[in-house]
Amino acid sequence: MKLTVITHILHKERSGEYYSYEPYIREMNVWFKYATEVIVVAPLSGDLITRIESKYLKDNISFKTIPQISFLSLLTTLKSTFKMPFIVFRILKAMNAADHIHLRCPGNIGLIGCILQIFFPQKPKTVKYAGNWDPSAKQPWSYRLQKRILSNTRLSKNIKVLVYGEWDSQTKNIVPFFTASFSKTEKINSIKKINTPYKFVFVGTLNEGKRPFFTIKLIENLIQKRIPVTLEMYGNGDMKQELEEYITINNLDPFIKLMGNQNLKIVKEAYCNSHFLILASKSEGWPKAIAEAMYFGCIPIATNISCVDWILDYGKRGILIEPNVESTARKIEDKLSDIFKLQEMSENAMEWSQQYTLEYFDDAIKSVIKT
Repeated sequence: MKLTVITHILHKERSGEYYSYEPYIREMNVWFKYATEVIVVAPLSGDLITRIESKYLKDNISFKTIPQISFLSLLTTLKSTFKMPFIVFRILKAMNAADHIHLRCPGNIGLIGCILQIFFPQKPKTVKYAGNWDPSAKQPWSYRLQKRILSNTRLSKNIKVLVYGEWDSQTKNIVPFFTASFSKTEKINSIKKINTPYKFVFVGTLNEGKRPFFTIKLIENLIQKRIPVTLEMYGNGDMKQELEEYITINNLDPFIKLMGNQNLKIVKEAYCNSHFLILASKSEGWPKAIAEAMYFGCIPIATNISCVDWILDYGKRGILIEPNVESTARKIEDKLSDIFKLQEMSENAMEWSQQYTLEYFDDAIKSVIKT
């Protein structure tokens, strides 16, 4: 089977091998197991490969480079418009050569793919919608358009759209799905002891969308309440320098450490050694850091977005919060007054997350791509 993948994810090339963001590559290597040939249509960068990137394991990958596009300003819109004919031609050619078409959405390239797949009604197709599928969510028009096209069974035929969470009143081609990071061999069965100092971890990009400032100020508030806490923050982003300055100016260095980008092995150790994960995101698809932390009994503290309330079983497997420092600090302080219930929450989180192993993920992808 020849599999064609259409994605906006930026790739890098070294010695004929292709690298990209490690969680994406890890997933695609599973998809590629069930293909004899692979065509990848995606942007390519000449930048150096970082520690959070890994490579495709498939040997016979035909990589078709397309430029990145953006519509955030008049200038970028004009430039992207001129690039459009080439992008459309390259995607159509790759789709025509495919036995199975796989789209990665949402994104600008995903939107183009959503429109062009309409012209291939007989070909089997899958879409991994990695964003928030919540029908009531406020989203950019391009995201809403992609969801409308994919949900329209007259336009989108012979297609399965893999989405995060279970939503009411969906068309028959919308399939609840998930993502996995760890093997069943990595499961732990021991109950996590929740004791002082309470260890918090943040895993994500240091940008406004993940609210890292909220996380730091929350820890600062708990410290002011004389609650013994520490925080390790994993990830980089455009807010890193600003966060470093705030930590230094407010004498938070003994309690808060910025760890930068680290590979999954190191992040896994952080999950194992922490009691709580904080993820106060503005938007999520499948909240990967939450599911990963839960795998090792780490209790998530998260904003109620996308399918997070379902993952946390509406508060039985984690703590749902609003992005308000004072109210969240009070809620955490209240939860810390009953360690027995917190350990029960930790066990519930671990039991749920450990269903979603890499082996189960492999089987799920196999069932989707083979039918």
